[in-house]
Amino acid sequence: MSILNSFNVAPPALFTYPSYWAGIASLYPYLYAMNERKRQKIADFDVNGIGVDNGNLFGLPFNYEESEVIVLPVPWEVTVSYSPGTAKGPAAMLAASTQVDLYDTDLPNAWQHGIFMLGISEEWSRRSKLLRAKAAEHIRLLEAGGSGSAEVLEEINEAGDALRKWVFEQCSEIMEQGKLPCLLGGDHSTPLGLIQALAMRHSEFGILQIDAHADLRNAYEGFKWSHASIMYNALSIPQINSLVQVGLRDVCEEEMDLIRNEKRIHAFFDQDLRDAQFEGATWQQVCRSIVEKLPQKVYISFDIDGLQPSLCPNTGTPVAGGMDVAQVQYLIKELLKDGKTIIGLDLVEVAPGDDEWDANVGVRLLYKLCNLMLKSNKK
Repeated sequence: MSILNSFNVAPPALFTYPSYWAGIASLYPYLYAMNERKRQKIADFDVNGIGVDNGNLFGLPFNYEESEVIVLPVPWEVTVSYSPGTAKGPAAMLAASTQVDLYDTDLPNAWQHGIFMLGISEEWSRRSKLLRAKAAEHIRLLEAGGSGSAEVLEEINEAGDALRKWVFEQCSEIMEQGKLPCLLGGDHSTPLGLIQALAMRHSEFGILQIDAHADLRNAYEGFKWSHASIMYNALSIPQINSLVQVGLRDVCEEEMDLIRNEKRIHAFFDQDLRDAQFEGATWQQVCRSIVEKLPQKVYISFDIDGLQPSLCPNTGTPVAGGMDVAQVQYLIKELLKDGKTIIGLDLVEVAPGDDEWDANVGVRLLYKLCNLMLKSNKK
């Protein structure tokens, strides 16, 4: 989907005809002028040069209007139950993004489509820091055998609901402008508003979740909008007809009961994936068994801890095992081979450490994910 679609103009097949552009110039002068500006930016941009820190993601020269993918950063980590740091993920990945070379074998000239990241909200960052301290004390009381703080729970649950509504509004606006939405966390609670916004536009779709955890707990630690409850909450959305979880290796009994009894859930545990390969299955065969559980339209929810911990050592809840980057990319490309459309995505739980490693891995994944989403929409 390109920005042209939001203006209900003719399909891309006609774009090569001069008469078409002449018609556009007369009927939509603003659109024509904008595309002229973008074409000039493409011509002037040195794609082979040093990454320029111009404030834009990947150092790209495009603004919001000229970009087809819009990234919403959400610096929020209030309910994390182990190590903090994910709220700093968007800023760290923005800083590391100029080190990414822009050629992509899966979508030549991918950068020309435009990926633009909105500004990081100082207000939500401030509220996250304030409420994270309160949540940490509540969790400490629970771990000591107490009941925690009912007042803190109420405050944090209200704030989590306000964040959900804000994300919903932001992502609704992004899609109303004909853009493809991508959310960059923050912890895994952050994309619920985006998923709900997609449900307002699609009668049905599935979720492909890459994650070490099932995130199917009901109000974990009393937090309704917990990072450990995102998929439990998402399943309340009737438009979601399939939840395919890949790489699970750290789940509780409550989650296993839901996995066994909820027909929409298809769980692929890390050990089962490995066992299948040990017994002779190829990764392609494994991926085909995953892809066949998904409907035509797919939302990707990518928790970085679905990868091997060596690739994300500072994420909040690392777990031994996991996939490597090539495996995940191959899986998503199998989605495209099957003709499925990626309608939106999130990348969450990237937490920077003392160096750029986590952010470097995260932002390269982000670029690939956005490009594959673009490619799936160019049919």
